[in-house]
Amino acid sequence: MTTILGLSGSLRRASFNTGLLRAAVGVAPDGVTVKAGSIRGVPLYDADEEAANGLPETVQSLQADLKSADALLLVTPEYNNGVPGVFKNALDWMSRGDGLGYFKGKPVAVIGATPGGFGTILSQNHWLPVLRTLRTKPWLEGRLLVSRAKNLFDDDGNLIDEDTRENLRDFLAGFAASLGPTASGASS
Repeated sequence: MTTILGLSGSLRRASFNTGLLRAAVGVAPDGVTVKAGSIRGVPLYDADEEAANGLPETVQSLQADLKSADALLLVTPEYNNGVPGVFKNALDWMSRGDGLGYFKGKPVAVIGATPGGFGTILSQNHWLPVLRTLRTKPWLEGRLLVSRAKNLFDDDGNLIDEDTRENLRDFLAGFAASLGPTASGASS
């Protein structure tokens, strides 16, 4: 069984991106589990706090999930044409201590939804230098940009558009296929 850790970069209750992640859990290909993680509760990074108290429990949990996953799926909003600060902050924390080693060589795909007309193209591109620095293995063979999300999700943030669901299914199938037959042996 291949496990993909999925993280949404939004804390909003009815987030389109969290809804897209929930939909990904439901349309994962056979033999693949998308495990929805959460960045909720990750404090702002503070090196003094880290030195005094170590890694917060929420961060340790995310690191454990990343370590045991075969791949990572970032479901990113786009705020002011870039990566949401709360999402970047969570990955900054996750890279602390032994965490940087858990990112090294990890296949990563990035998708996102926005109410605007350009999907999350700028945010997705903005992630590339971060993913390079973390020494991940970005999957660049597919792209999923969900535009005009208000028309595709209900008031609770659930994906209701079947075309988008099918595009998500195809995207995940391509990402999972790129992991190859050895993907079920998680990296350490």
